[in-house]
Amino acid sequence: MLLKFEKASSKDWEQIKYIYKCGIQTNNATFETEAPMTFDKWISNSFKKCSNVIKDGDLLLGWYKLSPVSNRMVYDGVGEVSIYVHPKAKEKGVGHMLLDHLIKTSEENGFWTLQSSIFPENTASIHLHLNHGFRDVGYRERIGKVNGVWRDNLLFERRSKLNGIN
Repeated sequence: MLLKFEKASSKDWEQIKYIYKCGIQTNNATFETEAPMTFDKWISNSFKKCSNVIKDGDLLLGWYKLSPVSNRMVYDGVGEVSIYVHPKAKEKGVGHMLLDHLIKTSEENGFWTLQSSIFPENTASIHLHLNHGFRDVGYRERIGKVNGVWRDNLLFERRSKLNGIN
């Protein structure tokens, strides 16, 4: 495998969307029940400098994007993590590579806090985040519904060792 990171772009939309739909189908990745129709809609509420894909040749193995947690100025350095891995690339270290790259890219762009909301049943994502310096900071009971069913979320955060320390 010759892996490379690239900025997420419209030319990758069909593969990004496929991976996102696979995550949606698990019922443990997101509250969303459908992928956006277009790349522009998907990327519109994200920090484009912190939204990347990882490829093996032309095959997209996964993607991440960082989204604002608030439009208030005080939260400019806080981002919400989304990370998705192609079903055929699971358990091959792709998630670790994506999260490592996201952390590095976010710190290069001044972020001091990354947060992630994860369904308790998504144990692979929980372990991935804990292995990358995230800590469990809360439990949100019945925070939202998926297909009419109330779901809980665990809230994780990671503080930068480079930004926001003084």
